[in-house]
Amino acid sequence: MVSKREKILAFAAKQSMFRAGDIPDVIEPRAVLSRMVAQKELIRIGHGLYSRPEVEINENYSLVEAVKRYPGSVICLISAMFFHKIGTQMPYEIWLMRNDRKVSPKTDFPVRFVYSSGDAFTCGIEKHSVGGIEVNIYSPAKTIADCFKYRNKIGLDVAIEALHEGWKGKRFTMDELWTAVKACRAKRIIQPYLEMLVK
Repeated sequence: MVSKREKILAFAAKQSMFRAGDIPDVIEPRAVLSRMVAQKELIRIGHGLYSRPEVEINENYSLVEAVKRYPGSVICLISAMFFHKIGTQMPYEIWLMRNDRKVSPKTDFPVRFVYSSGDAFTCGIEKHSVGGIEVNIYSPAKTIADCFKYRNKIGLDVAIEALHEGWKGKRFTMDELWTAVKACRAKRIIQPYLEMLVK
Protein backbone atom coordinates (compact mmCIF):
# COMPACT_ATOMS: atom_id res chain seq x y z
CA MET A 1 0.00 0.00 0.00
CA VAL A 2 1.34 3.43 -0.98
CA SER A 3 1.78 5.76 1.99
CA LYS A 4 0.67 9.41 2.14
CA ARG A 5 4.34 10.45 2.11
CA GLU A 6 5.04 8.46 -1.06
CA LYS A 7 1.96 9.90 -2.77
CA ILE A 8 3.03 13.43 -1.83
CA LEU A 9 6.60 12.86 -3.07
CA ALA A 10 5.29 11.47 -6.37
CA PHE A 11 3.00 14.49 -6.78
CA ALA A 12 5.74 16.96 -5.77
CA ALA A 13 8.08 15.50 -8.40
CA LYS A 14 5.73 16.78 -11.11
CA GLN A 15 5.05 20.23 -9.59
CA SER A 16 7.37 23.17 -8.94
CA MET A 17 5.05 24.25 -6.13
CA PHE A 18 1.72 23.15 -4.75
CA ARG A 19 -0.82 23.63 -1.98
CA ALA A 20 -2.02 20.87 0.35
CA GLY A 21 -5.42 20.84 -1.36
CA ASP A 22 -3.83 20.20 -4.77
CA ILE A 23 -2.62 16.72 -3.82
CA PRO A 24 -4.97 14.06 -5.25
CA ASP A 25 -6.04 10.97 -3.28
CA VAL A 26 -4.52 12.20 0.00
CA ILE A 27 -6.95 13.07 2.80
CA GLU A 28 -5.76 15.65 5.36
CA PRO A 29 -2.11 15.79 4.23
CA ARG A 30 -1.05 18.74 6.42
CA ALA A 31 0.43 16.69 9.28
CA VAL A 32 2.49 14.63 6.82
CA LEU A 33 3.58 17.79 4.98
CA SER A 34 4.75 19.34 8.27
CA ARG A 35 6.87 16.25 9.02
CA MET A 36 8.30 16.29 5.49
CA VAL A 37 9.25 19.96 5.89
CA ALA A 38 10.89 19.19 9.27
CA GLN A 39 12.85 16.38 7.60
CA LYS A 40 13.81 18.72 4.71
CA GLU A 41 12.11 16.55 2.09
CA LEU A 42 10.00 19.59 1.18
CA ILE A 43 10.22 23.32 1.84
CA ARG A 44 7.40 25.67 2.80
CA ILE A 45 7.68 28.74 0.57
CA GLY A 46 4.54 30.54 1.64
CA HIS A 47 1.38 30.13 3.68
CA GLY A 48 0.26 26.60 2.78
CA LEU A 49 2.51 26.54 -0.30
CA TYR A 50 5.18 23.84 -0.69
CA SER A 51 7.99 22.94 -3.05
CA ARG A 52 10.93 20.58 -3.44
CA PRO A 53 14.21 21.83 -1.93
CA GLU A 54 16.01 21.82 -5.28
CA VAL A 55 13.48 24.08 -7.04
CA GLU A 56 14.82 27.57 -7.69
CA ILE A 57 12.46 30.24 -6.37
CA ASN A 58 12.42 33.57 -8.22
CA GLU A 59 10.63 36.88 -7.76
CA ASN A 60 7.58 35.71 -9.75
CA TYR A 61 6.67 32.89 -7.37
CA SER A 62 4.61 35.28 -5.27
CA LEU A 63 2.33 35.59 -8.33
CA VAL A 64 1.73 31.85 -8.22
CA GLU A 65 1.00 31.99 -4.51
CA ALA A 66 -1.50 34.81 -5.13
CA VAL A 67 -3.48 32.97 -7.82
CA LYS A 68 -3.37 29.75 -5.80
CA ARG A 69 -4.86 31.60 -2.83
CA TYR A 70 -7.43 33.49 -4.92
CA PRO A 71 -8.49 31.32 -7.89
CA GLY A 72 -10.16 33.19 -10.74
CA SER A 73 -8.00 36.29 -10.23
CA VAL A 74 -5.79 37.88 -12.89
CA ILE A 75 -2.42 39.52 -12.18
CA CYS A 76 -2.80 43.21 -13.06
CA LEU A 77 -1.49 46.77 -12.76
CA ILE A 78 1.92 47.18 -11.07
CA SER A 79 2.38 43.41 -10.62
CA ALA A 80 1.73 42.85 -14.35
CA MET A 81 4.06 45.77 -15.21
CA PHE A 82 6.81 44.19 -13.13
CA PHE A 83 6.27 40.79 -14.78
CA HIS A 84 6.42 42.33 -18.27
CA LYS A 85 9.40 44.51 -17.24
CA ILE A 86 7.62 47.78 -18.03
CA GLY A 87 8.62 50.86 -16.05
CA THR A 88 10.52 51.06 -12.77
CA GLN A 89 7.79 50.30 -10.21
CA MET A 90 8.40 47.54 -7.66
CA PRO A 91 5.18 46.00 -6.34
CA TYR A 92 5.06 45.79 -2.55
CA GLU A 93 1.86 43.77 -2.83
CA ILE A 94 0.34 41.57 -5.50
CA TRP A 95 -2.31 43.37 -7.55
CA LEU A 96 -5.19 41.13 -8.61
CA MET A 97 -8.22 41.84 -10.79
CA ARG A 98 -11.45 40.06 -9.96
CA ASN A 99 -14.93 40.07 -11.45
CA ASP A 100 -16.61 39.43 -8.11
CA ARG A 101 -16.30 40.56 -4.51
CA LYS A 102 -16.74 37.13 -2.93
CA VAL A 103 -13.30 37.10 -1.32
CA SER A 104 -11.38 39.68 0.68
CA PRO A 105 -7.62 39.92 1.21
CA LYS A 106 -6.15 38.24 4.27
CA THR A 107 -3.68 40.04 6.47
CA ASP A 108 -0.97 37.35 6.18
CA PHE A 109 -0.38 37.91 2.45
CA PRO A 110 0.17 41.30 0.74
CA VAL A 111 -2.51 41.53 -1.95
CA ARG A 112 -4.65 44.34 -3.41
CA PHE A 113 -7.87 43.71 -5.32
CA VAL A 114 -9.43 45.79 -8.06
CA TYR A 115 -12.72 44.83 -9.66
CA SER A 116 -14.19 44.90 -13.16
CA SER A 117 -16.62 42.92 -15.27
CA GLY A 118 -17.43 42.08 -18.89
CA ASP A 119 -14.84 43.02 -21.51
CA ALA A 120 -12.91 45.10 -18.98
CA PHE A 121 -12.19 41.86 -17.11
CA THR A 122 -11.78 39.33 -19.95
CA CYS A 123 -9.85 41.45 -22.46
CA GLY A 124 -6.10 40.85 -22.64
CA ILE A 125 -5.76 37.83 -20.35
CA GLU A 126 -2.58 35.92 -21.19
CA LYS A 127 -1.49 32.58 -19.75
CA HIS A 128 2.15 32.48 -18.64
CA SER A 129 4.10 29.61 -17.12
CA VAL A 130 5.78 30.52 -13.83
CA GLY A 131 7.83 27.60 -12.55
CA GLY A 132 5.71 25.23 -14.60
CA ILE A 133 2.43 26.59 -13.21
CA GLU A 134 0.02 28.49 -15.43
CA VAL A 135 -0.79 32.00 -14.25
CA ASN A 136 -3.28 34.47 -15.76
CA ILE A 137 -1.64 37.86 -16.33
CA TYR A 138 -2.93 40.82 -18.33
CA SER A 139 -1.08 41.64 -21.54
CA PRO A 140 1.16 44.73 -21.69
CA ALA A 141 -1.51 46.66 -23.64
CA LYS A 142 -4.29 45.78 -21.18
CA THR A 143 -1.99 46.60 -18.28
CA ILE A 144 -1.38 50.11 -19.66
CA ALA A 145 -5.12 50.65 -20.21
CA ASP A 146 -5.80 49.50 -16.64
CA CYS A 147 -3.13 51.86 -15.31
CA PHE A 148 -5.06 54.81 -16.75
CA LYS A 149 -8.43 53.44 -15.66
CA TYR A 150 -7.18 52.94 -12.08
CA ARG A 151 -4.88 55.99 -12.04
CA ASN A 152 -6.42 57.14 -8.75
CA LYS A 153 -5.16 53.92 -7.12
CA ILE A 154 -1.63 53.78 -8.57
CA GLY A 155 -0.95 57.39 -9.60
CA LEU A 156 -1.18 59.11 -12.99
CA ASP A 157 2.62 59.45 -13.11
CA VAL A 158 2.93 55.65 -12.92
CA ALA A 159 0.43 55.24 -15.78
CA ILE A 160 2.26 57.77 -17.96
CA GLU A 161 5.64 56.13 -17.28
CA ALA A 162 4.20 52.70 -18.14
CA LEU A 163 2.76 54.03 -21.40
CA HIS A 164 6.06 55.58 -22.50
CA GLU A 165 8.23 52.67 -21.37
CA GLY A 166 5.94 50.06 -22.92
CA TRP A 167 5.78 51.93 -26.23
CA LYS A 168 9.53 52.54 -26.30
CA GLY A 169 10.16 48.85 -25.55
CA LYS A 170 7.71 47.78 -28.29
CA ARG A 171 5.68 45.77 -25.79
CA PHE A 172 2.40 46.47 -27.62
CA THR A 173 1.08 47.84 -30.88
CA MET A 174 -1.23 50.82 -31.08
CA ASP A 175 -4.05 48.51 -32.24
CA GLU A 176 -3.56 46.28 -29.18
CA LEU A 177 -3.54 49.28 -26.88
CA TRP A 178 -6.62 50.79 -28.50
CA THR A 179 -8.55 47.51 -28.14
CA ALA A 180 -7.68 47.40 -24.44
CA VAL A 181 -8.51 51.09 -23.94
CA LYS A 182 -11.96 50.57 -25.47
CA ALA A 183 -12.58 47.52 -23.26
CA CYS A 184 -11.63 49.58 -20.19
CA ARG A 185 -13.62 52.62 -21.36
CA ALA A 186 -10.55 54.76 -20.80
CA LYS A 187 -10.42 56.51 -24.19
CA ARG A 188 -11.07 60.03 -22.85
CA ILE A 189 -8.48 59.63 -20.10
CA ILE A 190 -5.63 58.27 -22.22
CA GLN A 191 -6.27 60.22 -25.46
CA PRO A 192 -4.07 63.28 -24.67
CA TYR A 193 -1.14 61.06 -23.71
CA LEU A 194 -1.50 58.94 -26.85
CA GLU A 195 -1.37 62.05 -29.00
CA MET A 196 1.89 63.07 -27.31
CA LEU A 197 3.23 59.54 -27.77
CA VAL A 198 2.85 59.36 -31.56
CA LYS A 199 3.98 62.90 -32.40
